[in-house]
Amino acid sequence: MVRFKLLGSLEINNGGRTCAITPPKVRQVLALLLVRTGKLVQVDSVIEELWADAPPRRASNTVQTYVYQLRKIIDQEGLAPAGRELLFTQPFGYQLQIEPGQLDVCVFEAEVAEGRRMLDAGRPELASQRLRQALDLWTGPPLADVVQGSLLGTHALHLQELRMRALELRIQTDVQLGRDRDLIGELRSLVARYPLHEWFHGQLIGTLARAGRRAEALAAYGELRALLDEELGLDPSPELQRIHQEMLTPASGSSPVLWTEDFALPDFGRSPALANGSQRGR
Repeated sequence: MVRFKLLGSLEINNGGRTCAITPPKVRQVLALLLVRTGKLVQVDSVIEELWADAPPRRASNTVQTYVYQLRKIIDQEGLAPAGRELLFTQPFGYQLQIEPGQLDVCVFEAEVAEGRRMLDAGRPELASQRLRQALDLWTGPPLADVVQGSLLGTHALHLQELRMRALELRIQTDVQLGRDRDLIGELRSLVARYPLHEWFHGQLIGTLARAGRRAEALAAYGELRALLDEELGLDPSPELQRIHQEMLTPASGSSPVLWTEDFALPDFGRSPALANGSQRGR
């Protein structure tokens, strides 16, 4: 099966062979078609993505040339199944039709949605496995080697946010499984990378406390409080303040320190990329 990859560098794999698309503008057009797979991409949108507010005089003709080059690559590399097309010309634009399982973005979102369902069903071990599989699909920033105009840039940010939410959900699942000691190193790395992300700080403080390292947990809270005050002039969130108070005055017989605020995630089962990729018959 031909597979398309966006979660990292743009890649096309055909039976274990990587298909090269070197012209930057052609790669940009393909990326735009892939992020909107199954939907019409209007010529005006392609022009906006490629040239923003400064398109060439005959921009529509140039877009046609790029699409023609892309079609040649599809034919030469045998990317379309026998007797079928992948790239269709529609009134006012173009449409790429592939199966959801061919695009790593759709596979990622399906795996995360399944992980969430397993977690809700009380099967955290299987949920953790699914979420790890989903996150393993990422090999770098989305569309890392594609020139990004306004449309692709916005979509790349959206994908990064989905990855962050999936990572948070996987950590939440591992906390439920009691893997506190295994999480400490990863959470230290995450708070160093995202120093103002209070949820990661809260998880680190909680895992340290539950692992019997209360002094380190208190030190981590103090570092966060100083950082928020210096950078934003803010105090830690009420939830973090509650965790801090529980560490200072633990109640007899109380539950271990946990982050208890509602954990809201996007509905991955109804996400735009997954929906677009699965609605081939529209």
